[in-house]
Amino acid sequence: MMIEIIPAIDIIEGKCVRLSQGDYAQKTVYNENPLEVAKMFEDAGISRLHLVDLDGAKAQHIVNHKVLESIASNTSLVIDFGGGLKTGDDLRIAFECGAKMITGGSVAVKNPDVFSNWISRFGAEKIILGADVHNEKIAVSGWTETTAIDLMPFVGDYIAKGIDKVICTDISKDGMLQGAAVDLYKKILCEFPDLYLIASGGVSNMHDILLLAENGVPAVITGKAIYEGKITLKEIYHYIKR
Repeated sequence: MMIEIIPAIDIIEGKCVRLSQGDYAQKTVYNENPLEVAKMFEDAGISRLHLVDLDGAKAQHIVNHKVLESIASNTSLVIDFGGGLKTGDDLRIAFECGAKMITGGSVAVKNPDVFSNWISRFGAEKIILGADVHNEKIAVSGWTETTAIDLMPFVGDYIAKGIDKVICTDISKDGMLQGAAVDLYKKILCEFPDLYLIASGGVSNMHDILLLAENGVPAVITGKAIYEGKITLKEIYHYIKR
């Protein structure tokens, strides 16, 4: 089966960066101009983009909405936006600036009533559940905190509330280019076969992506592997167009 490849652009101070294992001290700036990067993705036949406001995640409210607006108005990419979204107002700004979907992670853990309200207010098709995990326990606040919450019941509760898209990031893998958590994703899909599961973290080359596809994972987010040339846009183009 074809897997949807969703590149990630992480923003700090308006620039395109990557962190290793969510550590702000381990930051690499890849491009000063995120729009340029987004246009390169679009030219490679990519239709989706995962845009993360890392300043927003730190500040606990939306910060880089101008970057979102610039990409949304100058490309046809379908953007899901995350990072620091805590209130209905943050969501309103994100949607007004061109996000088609938003991702909520920490808020879904710490303020389940707020997150559940977003699902009913904006519609489940616009809300993606972000499930960051470490040893199958949910982690929050840019991964600085691991909770005692088990992944499976957490996801199951939100599926019962209408959620059908989940981005699952295995923190131990993220930014390390050591392969994705295939076994974890197989386990999730075994439990929730209809879930649009978006794998995130650890993708190091095209082989990792094909392995996820072979195991029935519907979509994958990749960032660092593209920025470091381990996966070329040409390879992605050929995969999408084949």
